[in-house]
Amino acid sequence: MKKWLIPVIILAVIAFALYQWGVGFNNKAVELEADAKTAWSNVESAYQRRNDLIGNLVKTVQGAADFERETLTDVIEARSKATSTTIDANNITPEQLAQFQQAQTGLSSALSRLLVTVERYPELKANQNFLELQSQLEGTENRINVARDRYNEKVNLYDIHTTKFPGKILAGLFGFDEMPRYKANPGSENAPDVDFDFSS
Repeated sequence: MKKWLIPVIILAVIAFALYQWGVGFNNKAVELEADAKTAWSNVESAYQRRNDLIGNLVKTVQGAADFERETLTDVIEARSKATSTTIDANNITPEQLAQFQQAQTGLSSALSRLLVTVERYPELKANQNFLELQSQLEGTENRINVARDRYNEKVNLYDIHTTKFPGKILAGLFGFDEMPRYKANPGSENAPDVDFDFSS
């Protein structure tokens, strides 16, 4: 065997190993990124379910005589803003996430005020449709929390993979950017109070 062939073979083996490493890193990053995007879609789906339930709640409340229109209008406007604030899962930025959170927080606040006002309306508190919506809203708030936690878990796996050395070098070359996590607003770590106690 010619002596010059040995370094060529060694270089070829090293190049092949680096190629395999790069392909493996890229494929894993693509998989983790897709998992995080799917988890974000589940967050949006949970919020959409809540928005739909709130729409039904508004229709039920509108039937009550002399119900405070201003309170109802606040919920309708907040719901409209929340449903119009969307995020492209392929390009989630911290700014978009903050805007989305702000819209959802506004809706939660308006809903809380509406539910406090309902206490003055015995016919609403006895309405079977309203009671069923209450139960579904409570369950949906739990789904939202679970979906947000799962999104953060998936983002965490992706970010660890793309920011640990030496993967960070390849992440920059392949265009994998860090993904933002869902951060609850201060004081909003608990679901909005949608518990109606109509026993009194």
